[in-house]
Amino acid sequence: MRGRWIERWDPEDEEFWRDGGERVARRNLHVSVLCEHIGFSVWSLWSVMVLFMGPEYGVDPAGKFFLIALATLVGAAVRVPYSFAVARFGGRNWTVVSALLLLAPTGAAYAVMEPGTSYTVFLLVAALTGIGGGNFASSMTNINAFYPLRAKGWALGLNAGGGNIGVPVVQSVGLLVIATAGAAHPKLVLGVYLPLIVVAAVCAALFMDNLAPVRGDRGALGEAARAPHTWLLAFLYTGTFGSFIGYGFAFGLVLQAQFGRTPLQAASLTFAGPLLGSLVRPAGGALADRLGGAKVTLWTFVAMAAATGVVVQASVTGSFAVFLTGFSALFVLSGIGNGSVYKMIPVVFTAQAHRAGLTGEAAAAYGRRLSGAAMGLIGAVGAAGGLGVNLAFRQSFGASGSGTAAFAAFLACYAACLAVTWAVYLRRPAGGATEAAPAPATGPAAESLRASGV
Repeated sequence: MRGRWIERWDPEDEEFWRDGGERVARRNLHVSVLCEHIGFSVWSLWSVMVLFMGPEYGVDPAGKFFLIALATLVGAAVRVPYSFAVARFGGRNWTVVSALLLLAPTGAAYAVMEPGTSYTVFLLVAALTGIGGGNFASSMTNINAFYPLRAKGWALGLNAGGGNIGVPVVQSVGLLVIATAGAAHPKLVLGVYLPLIVVAAVCAALFMDNLAPVRGDRGALGEAARAPHTWLLAFLYTGTFGSFIGYGFAFGLVLQAQFGRTPLQAASLTFAGPLLGSLVRPAGGALADRLGGAKVTLWTFVAMAAATGVVVQASVTGSFAVFLTGFSALFVLSGIGNGSVYKMIPVVFTAQAHRAGLTGEAAAAYGRRLSGAAMGLIGAVGAAGGLGVNLAFRQSFGASGSGTAAFAAFLACYAACLAVTWAVYLRRPAGGATEAAPAPATGPAAESLRASGV
C-alpha cells in the first residue's frame, strides 16, 4: 500500500494548525475512533459469548472467567508491536490492515460458537480475539502524533472513549439478541460485526493519512523502555484502564455467579457500566487539560478506593442495589482516570525534554516521539491489569463463591496508585519542583506544559 503521506507536520505551530492542520487531524481522529471502536468490540466478544454458554456447553464459571482472561492477555501483549507498526507502515496503512485482521477472530468465533465444541478450541478462538486489543495502541500512538500538547487530553480522551464504548455496544447487541432470539443464537452477534469490520477498513483507506515525520523511528522504543516514567505511568494506567477493561469483561459473570442473575438479566445490566466509563473518558482528558493530569488522577484514585469500599460492604451483606451503585461508580471513575493518565504521558515526556535543555518545537517533538513509543508499553501493561482483574475474580469465586476477596485486593491496588501519584507527580519537595516538572522555558509548548499542572 503506497498510501497518502504528509511530509511536514508541526501541530505546535499555531499558524500551521489554523491553516489546515486541525482539519486534517480531526478527519483522522474521527475515522480512528470508528476503527478503534470496532477493535474494542471484537476484543470484548467473549464477555458476551460466555453469557450464551449455558449448561449444554459444559463450561463452569471459572472456565468462563479464564476465556475472558485469555483474550485480555493476548490483547495486552499485541499492544506493543501494534504501537510501533504506525512508525513502520504509516498510521493510515496500518489502520486498514489492523481493521481487516479483525475478520479472523470474528469469523472463527462464528464457526465454533455452538454446544459440543471443545474447551480447547474455545480457548484458541478467545485468544485470537485479543488482536482487537492491539488496535487501541496503534490508534492512540497515531492520534498522539497529530495533535498539539495543549489539545492532547481532549483528543486522546475522545479517541480512547470512542474505542472503549465498543465494550458496551457489543454487550448491548448481545442483550438485543438474547431478548429477541434467545440465548441459543450467539452467531447473530458475530454476524452483525463482520460487515462493520469491512466498512471500518474502507473508511480508513479513504479518509486517513500517514505522517512521514513519524515513520522509521525505531530507537524510540528503547528510550521509552529505559525511562522510569514509562513504568510509573503504566502502573497508574493499570489502576484505571485495567479496572475498566477487567470489570467490563467480567461484570456479567459476576452478576450471574454472585447474585444468581439469568443471562438476560445480566446482559441487561452489563453494558451500562462500560458505557458510562467510555462516555466520561473524553471528559477526564479535558478536565486534565484544564486542571492537570496528576491532580485529576490523584482524586480519581481516592474516589475509586471509596467506591471499592462500598462494593466490598455490599458483597459481604449481599445488597444487590448497593453493589450495583458502587460498581457503576467504579466504571465512571476508571473512565475519568483513563483520560487523565493518558494526558499525563505527553506532558511528562515534554517536561523531561525541558529538563534536558530543549525548548520550543524541539521539546515538543521529543515529547511526541517518546510519548508515542511509551503509549504502546503503557497500554500493554494497563490491559494486563484487566487480566489481573479476571484472574483475581476466578481465584476468588473458585475459593469462596464470592468476589469479596478480589475487591479487597483491588482496594489495596488503588491505595498504592494514589501513593505513587502523590509522591512522584504532585509532592513539592523544599526548594525544588517535582521530577516531572520542566526547567523554565518559553514558547507554546512550555506554556501548555505549565498550564497542565504536572
